[in-house]
Amino acid sequence: MLQIQSFTFNPFQENTYLLINEQKECLIIDPGMFQASECQKLSNFISENLLIPLKIINTHAHIDHILGINYLKEVYQIPFGMHKNEDPILANALTSAMMFGIPLSSTPEVDFYIPENSIISFGEEELEVRLVPGHSPGSIVFYNAKNNFAISGDTLFQGSIGRTDLPGGNHEQLLKSIQEQLYTLPDSTVIHSGHGPSTTIGNEKRSNPFVRA
Repeated sequence: MLQIQSFTFNPFQENTYLLINEQKECLIIDPGMFQASECQKLSNFISENLLIPLKIINTHAHIDHILGINYLKEVYQIPFGMHKNEDPILANALTSAMMFGIPLSSTPEVDFYIPENSIISFGEEELEVRLVPGHSPGSIVFYNAKNNFAISGDTLFQGSIGRTDLPGGNHEQLLKSIQEQLYTLPDSTVIHSGHGPSTTIGNEKRSNPFVRA
């Protein structure tokens, strides 16, 4: 059974997730820690629960989702991965940080790429990788059928969808991604988004004003 632990970090109120298996190994998704106190909060949770961080995997590379990567790589010596189509987004990280007045000492280095339709395995658990461009060119969703949830990044929110006015965004492509890659999941699938509360596929198909089933 996978345990999901969420934290909300940085001025953008971004959701960072830990996925924890029965062996106490964990994947860290979209680490957005901004202040030293936020880094300490995550590290305290890891140490207090005797967790073993394995790797960092990102749904995409916008500034609010990458702020904690350098800290985690330094402290835990773990690799960072994302979809290759996010390279231009990550390359713009320092410019984005300056634009928002956020200190970022250096752009995180990518250690591996995560292809669409691949499987990320850790312990007895698996995450299916679905490519959902629109919010950004290489946005991906991590879906776990066994435990009936998906980590959706900034693709789909409760009652909303990701913005598409940033470089690399495409509104029609985002709607297509949601219809084809998310609304095809079971209605009971819990969606853990990059911002705000969790929701379900069924709820969004019925009531999301931007994209209906």
